[in-house]
Amino acid sequence: MATTLLYDCFSGISGDMHIGAMVDIGVPVDYLRGQLARLSLASEFRLEVEPATKMGIKGTRATVVLRDDAPRPHRHLAQIVEIIERAGYGPSIERRAVAMFRALGEAESDVHGIDVEDVHFHEVGATDAIVDIVSAALCLEYLGIDSVLSRPVEVGGGTVMCEHGRMPVPAPATALLLRGVPCRYGGVDGEATTPTGATILKCAVNAFDEPGNFVAQRIGYGVGHKDFSLPNVLRVALGTDRDARASAYEVETNVEIDCNIDDMRPEAFQPLMDALFAVGAMDVVVTPALMKKSRPGHRVSVLAPPDRLEAIVERLTGDSTTIGVRFHEVKKWMLPRRTATAETTFGKVRVKIVDLPDGRKRWKSEHEDVLALARARGESYLTLKDAVDQEIAAWMND
Repeated sequence: MATTLLYDCFSGISGDMHIGAMVDIGVPVDYLRGQLARLSLASEFRLEVEPATKMGIKGTRATVVLRDDAPRPHRHLAQIVEIIERAGYGPSIERRAVAMFRALGEAESDVHGIDVEDVHFHEVGATDAIVDIVSAALCLEYLGIDSVLSRPVEVGGGTVMCEHGRMPVPAPATALLLRGVPCRYGGVDGEATTPTGATILKCAVNAFDEPGNFVAQRIGYGVGHKDFSLPNVLRVALGTDRDARASAYEVETNVEIDCNIDDMRPEAFQPLMDALFAVGAMDVVVTPALMKKSRPGHRVSVLAPPDRLEAIVERLTGDSTTIGVRFHEVKKWMLPRRTATAETTFGKVRVKIVDLPDGRKRWKSEHEDVLALARARGESYLTLKDAVDQEIAAWMND
């Protein structure tokens, strides 16, 4: 049986609620403070932890207090990664913390329409976000967890003020991070799940499902700072689950939509695929098929987040000749993956990295980056790709 952590975010999740819940379930405060002191920005904050109650529920409240005389720098992702790496944590802690910040950065870059390396971490609060995310990585490692489950996540309701002005809950970055995650809306009035809280769930949880054969041994509560109609607490349970997924994989719920087409010109499939990707399709596959009366045709299969189902169906029925579609929910097991940027002698190239269950890594240079460099230099794509990949291989082995 696997040692399993279960999140019950019935009143949402934030970074400080997560710290409080981890301490309440058994992570020593002294250990956490000692590890956080290794960060080069340790002089910018202090971590306050105290017993607290919310509407009669007893738990632990954590607060990241920024010192009045501390600087408030806007940090880029590369600077934050450097701060984490200089702390000298173990490889798994460092990898988890960096992956969380990269996920948060990618969500912010998507919202702003800029490269992830150009994102300023200001709206989520650079210093306290670093503390929240590094604390999450430290606590999950300390507890020795094999698998992480989560029940559906309450995001809240109403509106929240962010850099884009007043926006409906969830905030734009939170909404992107929770794609494919079962959520509840409007259970409380206000922002229940923050971008940092959503990041922790997105990167830590192996399966967003009701637990099967889960047996709780310890239960903790992280007490929040807000007042809702429900207790603003994050409940976590530590126990065992015979049905837990292998922690080497990430699990995601999507919908698969497909249709058969036997009366459309071949040239029309490319604009159809472009339209499907534009409204949120994660993957589109067109497969040749033999239809009834031996007519040649094609099967169009689309993988998408559940909240994009209607938009995908509108594009299939509007931009193709199909008159109907089929769809069903699918669960996807994925190896953990991330994107890094390699500095080569030819220029910057993004690298997609996959972590295999046995600890090995598999990687692939970003085609668009190599193609752009080849065009700019007037060189053969294949020749330049070979040279770039040789440098990346050496960089990965450092």
